[in-house]
Amino acid sequence: MRQLTGQDDNFLELETLGLPQHFTSVTIFDQSTAPGGLVRFKRILSLLESRLHLSPLFRSKLLSAPLDLDRPYLVDDHDFDLEYHVRHIALPQPGDWRQLCILIARINARPLDLARPLWELYVIEGLDKIPDVPPGSFALMMKLHHCVMDGVSAAEMMAAIHDLSPEPRAVAPEAPRSVEMPPHPLELTAWAVMNALRKPGRLVALGRRILGAERAKKRMDERTRGRAAERRVLTRFNDRKISPHRVVDAVSFDFAELRAIKDALPGATINDVMLAIVSGALRRFLEQFDELPTESLTCGCPIDVRERGERGKGGNVIGFMGVDLRTDLVDDGERFRAIHAAALEAKADAQASDVRIPMELMELIPGGIMTLAVRVTAAFGINQTPFNTMLTNVPGPPVQLYFAGARSVEGFGIGPLVPGVGLFHTASSAVIGRQGRMLLGFHACREMMPRPDIYRSCLIESHCALRDAMLRGDGRPDRPDARAGARA
Repeated sequence: MRQLTGQDDNFLELETLGLPQHFTSVTIFDQSTAPGGLVRFKRILSLLESRLHLSPLFRSKLLSAPLDLDRPYLVDDHDFDLEYHVRHIALPQPGDWRQLCILIARINARPLDLARPLWELYVIEGLDKIPDVPPGSFALMMKLHHCVMDGVSAAEMMAAIHDLSPEPRAVAPEAPRSVEMPPHPLELTAWAVMNALRKPGRLVALGRRILGAERAKKRMDERTRGRAAERRVLTRFNDRKISPHRVVDAVSFDFAELRAIKDALPGATINDVMLAIVSGALRRFLEQFDELPTESLTCGCPIDVRERGERGKGGNVIGFMGVDLRTDLVDDGERFRAIHAAALEAKADAQASDVRIPMELMELIPGGIMTLAVRVTAAFGINQTPFNTMLTNVPGPPVQLYFAGARSVEGFGIGPLVPGVGLFHTASSAVIGRQGRMLLGFHACREMMPRPDIYRSCLIESHCALRDAMLRGDGRPDRPDARAGARA
């Protein structure tokens, strides 16, 4: 049993606004590589059942403190039902990419049942009309609630159910286990009182750190401090309430090509490349509707701030930095260079600001106050997030993955929308066949982006323009990547 942190609990508070706070992975598997060339649903259930003990989160559910005096706890689910969490469905014919994205968006828009373990897995068949996907393939869509894990800890959980070869690895059977009984409400009340008594001392210590961080920021030259979070430019993704309806889509890029773009600018990172692609896409998309602001847009980037002793413990340990997307610049190469410089400034600002401070402040603020603050700011239309969009980069394993013997051939991730930010990007690396890929998925409010196919085309055009600007004259083809453009 463990208690949610303040940052974990914040994701539950956001869900009260009608913004489901789970994130989702979608992976397509070719079952022809499985033993016998077929993966039956019963086999999937058997595989999952044999590996539930590899992560305690599979069987853990929330237990609220009496009167919500304290943050919830994770406890064993006495009535765990694997078949509730694993669902088997199929696309209607003809089963193309657009239908898959629509189905995923609708499933993803539904919140998880907070009274059960906070995950669901959908096996989706009928994908035979998706280009570059082998006949008979199926998709695996897994929803995981953000209040119990972040992207890093989710990757650890996903590793428990995947293998590195078509032959599933041998997993030691679960040792005899006794289900832990939940604490009595009186115990929970006593713990809540003790936690409340500890907070004043911790708040004083945190106040000293905040003052130290402010002094460090003042010592920095103003030109080297991140400026992205200091101004707010509104777009269609930020100036209205987020509806309950969603759209999703994704693009797949050749990782070697992205690396070549990165290497063309000394010191640049893959994340800089992805920010430049998103920046170019946003510029192209908003220009089509005559809505491009003259000032630059900004992007919020979650960063892992776990310390060594926090690895493998689940939960959220996330900081944020704001990066100027320089959408005010027309030239794609010039924009990439400016974004790289802005990212360096944002990292320096994050280091000076101590990005763990907001996370630890959430630890000390009572949940009821957090809920009230979230609802009041939403009711008055106050935008709580100083970013126009979000991009998270989740490095995947540098090897080919298999599920029940089936080989992964495609996929993408979906991050949750937050108040004031109706567009979220998730970049995740993967090995497909022998080729490294970068899978860029996006998730948006349907009212803000009624035509996700237009934005998808903008992402592809942005990638091609950036490639041509940075790699011109190296002999590479000037046409769009065939896999990336096949579904535009």
